[in-house]
Amino acid sequence: MHVSDALSKRRSTRAFLDTPIETARLTRLIAQASRAPSGGNLQPWHVHLLNGAAMTRFHATMAPRLDAGQTDPLEYPIYPPSLSEPYRTRRFAVGEQMYARLGIPRTDKAKRLEWFHRNWRFFDAPAGLFLFTDRMMGAAQWSDLGGFLQTLMLLLVEDGLASCPQEAWAMHHTAVTDFCDTPPDLMLFCGLAIGIPDPAHPLATFETERAPQTEWLTLHE
Repeated sequence: MHVSDALSKRRSTRAFLDTPIETARLTRLIAQASRAPSGGNLQPWHVHLLNGAAMTRFHATMAPRLDAGQTDPLEYPIYPPSLSEPYRTRRFAVGEQMYARLGIPRTDKAKRLEWFHRNWRFFDAPAGLFLFTDRMMGAAQWSDLGGFLQTLMLLLVEDGLASCPQEAWAMHHTAVTDFCDTPPDLMLFCGLAIGIPDPAHPLATFETERAPQTEWLTLHE
């Protein structure tokens, strides 16, 4: 598969089959993804992979927290507090398009919240990972985390798997760090749901739009 093909096929998949994924298959792909570039070759990623019984234990750990409606104060802003245009419109549009595909109207706040809470089950993916970085790292190293994630997501596509990056896990960083038993100097960046996509789900063919090149490319010749 060409890189361009993997890129065009990649989706943020939010519905997975319960088909188990071999741990060796996942660790192989994660090892390949570590070839992603990083400034100074710092390789600032720390990966915790959950699969099989570990995923079951994690769901059991999360259950009472979710039942109580408990969340954590964010350690970093997932979005800027005052999101300006055109970013605000782009974010609003993708949410409305997704909920329209799901048949959940804007007025049904309870259903929308119920769907959002599927994040905390990795959208029923059989495997998932959490990506941490050292708290000393800055913006440059966080961009390296994005490069690692993109590399891994494309490798997953090439291998017949799908994924969904989830910064929303920042809302439960305490539960995640407790379960993963990470040291205090590591900070949770995001999760990544991994599995085989459910082809029958309404979101199976959902594709987000991209702004035209004229909005973000300035050409100098």
